[in-house]
Amino acid sequence: MPLKQREPPKSHYKMDIELDRLGSLPCHIIDQILQHLPIKEAVRTSVLSTKWRYKWSTLGHLVFDHHCVSNRLNTTFVNIVDHVLLLHTGPIHKFKLSNREFSGTTDVDRWIRYLSRSSVKEFVLEIWKGPRYPMPSCLFSLQEITHLEVFNCSLKPPSSFKGFRCLKSLDIQHVTVAQGVFENLILSCPLLERLSLMNFEGITELNIDAPNLQFFDTGGAFEDVNFMNTLNLTVVSIALYEHALDHQRRSPRNSGNLVKFFSQLPHVQRLEIQSRFLKYLAAGIVSGKLPKPCLDLNFLSIRINFSDWEELLTAVSILRSSPSLQELELLVRPNEQPTAGRTKLCLDDNCDCPFSRLRLVRINGISDTQNEVDLIELLLSNSPMLEQMTVKPASGDCGWELVKKLLQFKRASANAKIFYLEP
Repeated sequence: MPLKQREPPKSHYKMDIELDRLGSLPCHIIDQILQHLPIKEAVRTSVLSTKWRYKWSTLGHLVFDHHCVSNRLNTTFVNIVDHVLLLHTGPIHKFKLSNREFSGTTDVDRWIRYLSRSSVKEFVLEIWKGPRYPMPSCLFSLQEITHLEVFNCSLKPPSSFKGFRCLKSLDIQHVTVAQGVFENLILSCPLLERLSLMNFEGITELNIDAPNLQFFDTGGAFEDVNFMNTLNLTVVSIALYEHALDHQRRSPRNSGNLVKFFSQLPHVQRLEIQSRFLKYLAAGIVSGKLPKPCLDLNFLSIRINFSDWEELLTAVSILRSSPSLQELELLVRPNEQPTAGRTKLCLDDNCDCPFSRLRLVRINGISDTQNEVDLIELLLSNSPMLEQMTVKPASGDCGWELVKKLLQFKRASANAKIFYLEP
């Protein structure tokens, strides 16, 4: 009597159906799925079906980060990158290398040399361990690149370098680059729209000549900053680190920094004055208003030492010269020694409603000093469109006394609400 053949479990049927569905997906859907997977998982999809087997090798976006390495496999990060690049068959539009356990080695040179033969549009290299990695000269041959981002590297282009003619976004952090090299790099990227420069060595003056620049973000130690041909620049964030201020105070050419800075940025819309850059702007003569108002400025963030009278006057001068300002953020720098100055902050008697469009104010880290209270009173009594002011002290020591003062101040806006946040 013949034996009855056992039927496969229903779970197997279900798996076969799912694999059939995956295999029948359109190619462009498969591409989208693979682009959202870590490269390690994308390679594993080759076992799903014949249609998926080599699909990962045509990925245009390659991201090598901590997701690539598996503790269960005896495979190094270098082996993974080598394996993927060796089997890759299509164009590479984006290449990102960022692994906190990976130190810069000559392998990076080899990979970049390989990429220089492809049409790379975006290149991101973040070296987290070891000294700053000397960028190989072959990087500067990526002429189709539109976004370049490097971390913990040194930049020294070859003498034949003529610039990145297609570059629109440049983000360099923890870099070493000579003054002339940096200026030539910016100047030779005519389409540059976004520039981020953080924690740099070798640059003492930030001379920015970029006619298409729209976004600029920097933080570091520098002596001076100049903008040339930057009429399209609308978003600016600048942080000046403390150890750069001693030289700046001794330099006579830096008198009138406030007027110079805003005359070079006639169309700035969003401005963040971070760290001690307000101290830089306070160098020289500061009058009640700028010669030309900042007509487009609608958002302003200022980190300020309220004990420094020069910084306070500089901040008020900016406020009075910004008739379109709608949002203001004041971040207090604590634990700084007060400087000599007047004891009462006020506006001219003939100055009516200087903050006519101001709607939102955030003040963070105050300690109920007279200058802080005076400025709050000034804002409340001269902002007819104010909707909300949020005040957060640095500690709870000034709590109830500060609240009582806030409630007593005259408000130009009947709709203004004051929110007190516990520290």
